[in-house]
Amino acid sequence: MNTLSLLSYTLFYLVLFYTFKLLFKSRKFKNLPPGPLSLPIIGNLHHLKRPLHHTFKGLSKKYGDVISLWFGSRLVVVVSSPSLVQECFTKNDVVLANRPRFLSGKHIFYNYTTLGSSPYGEHWRNLRRIISIDVLSNHRINSSSEIRRDETRRLVKKLADDSSKGFVEVELRSRFFDMTFNNIMRMISGKRYYGDDCDMTDMEEAKEFRAMVSDLLKLSGANNKNDFLPILRLIDFENLEKRLKKIGSKTDTFLRGLIQEQRNKGQHTNTMIDHLLRLQESQPEYYTDQIIKGLALGMLLAGTDSSAVTLEWALSCVLTYPEVLEKARQELETHVGQDRLLDESDLPKLPYLTNIIYETLRLYTPAPLSLPHSSSDNCIIGGYNVPGDTIVLINAWAIHRDPETWTEATTFKPERFEKEGELEKLFAFGMGRRACPGEVLAMRAISLTLGLLVQCFEWKKVGDKEIDMSEESGFVLSRSVPLKAVCKARPVIKNLVK
Repeated sequence: MNTLSLLSYTLFYLVLFYTFKLLFKSRKFKNLPPGPLSLPIIGNLHHLKRPLHHTFKGLSKKYGDVISLWFGSRLVVVVSSPSLVQECFTKNDVVLANRPRFLSGKHIFYNYTTLGSSPYGEHWRNLRRIISIDVLSNHRINSSSEIRRDETRRLVKKLADDSSKGFVEVELRSRFFDMTFNNIMRMISGKRYYGDDCDMTDMEEAKEFRAMVSDLLKLSGANNKNDFLPILRLIDFENLEKRLKKIGSKTDTFLRGLIQEQRNKGQHTNTMIDHLLRLQESQPEYYTDQIIKGLALGMLLAGTDSSAVTLEWALSCVLTYPEVLEKARQELETHVGQDRLLDESDLPKLPYLTNIIYETLRLYTPAPLSLPHSSSDNCIIGGYNVPGDTIVLINAWAIHRDPETWTEATTFKPERFEKEGELEKLFAFGMGRRACPGEVLAMRAISLTLGLLVQCFEWKKVGDKEIDMSEESGFVLSRSVPLKAVCKARPVIKNLVK
């Protein structure tokens, strides 16, 4: 038998195998959520067009608020209703507390041992405890407030220098990304990587790491056919596994260097790594280097890109709605004034500024499809059976724009959150046991930065054109084009040099 005939027979039997497998599954699992007809081997992968949250919204309009799809041999259930999300993370919270085992978890997230990738169980509970007590406790967040104060004021000072002679056009995406990266890196290791006073070697190292993070986000989540089609994994289609191993190796080298640099200092600092290394001295089997690297990686992934894109969307929105900008400025004038700059301690007195952030998170949820969940056992969602080992995706973007849930659903309207109960419908940071533990930190950092930008500058759109609010397809919801705006420093800026 020649090679071509062997290949033909192999493909034929694979088609038969997966056809019978799908038929067997459809008979075995009665009352699955409705969904489009699936094909042998590929299931519904041919239906998936980017951006996925738009595709899923279209399918939900046709088949309902809870639908089932086959990603190759894996069953995926997509939920697009606020009441069903509540059902998922109250009634079924423990059952849905697992994560699917994707290739990225194996090669980048230390073989499924990081907080975001590990299965629900004792190890995950230990990691969550470390995060809650040793990394993101109120005390730790408060102790890092000077870092956020310094980084936001450096951003404001640079914009003020650029606009010292009047209105000037500025590009903001790169500035926001540099600031959020510096914020998190200083919390983790005490180092700044971007700015005029930074070492060029460190800056290049950070750029390389950021590029790896960008690649990682493109290769993470429910995006890769190799995770669902064993035959593609067998041949390493598009060199996916090879690319993931390379990213994992480079990421580990970067994180290992941060730990070693902290050890070499020989003196205690207030950084996350130093704090965990001190705990490692008394509990070495618990605070291992791998645990510390995983926590640092999680902080960098969750705390940089998502905060930067939220800031970019928020400023885009207030420029599009000048009455919102004016109302935010009036609130700042009332509670902060022009004699000093806004500080974190002022934020509780600025509910409208906070509502601007909430409304931005509603319309432009940083993770439009929340991190995937995996059912550890059979459960019921919306009256339908969801078998064990099913991937469950929450279409947060669709729910946040549902006209049956929100009045004027696609209009930017921060005032909506003045109404009691509206905030409970927002879940930009997830829900249940696997909700993002960094919500308090993110809200403080984003609110402080946006508040200072409103307090310290006059803002205008570039020319007479409307701001392009189109999205870029990806795991994180970014603008398709970097935001550019025109700004001029206000008199309060003189308080920066006091």
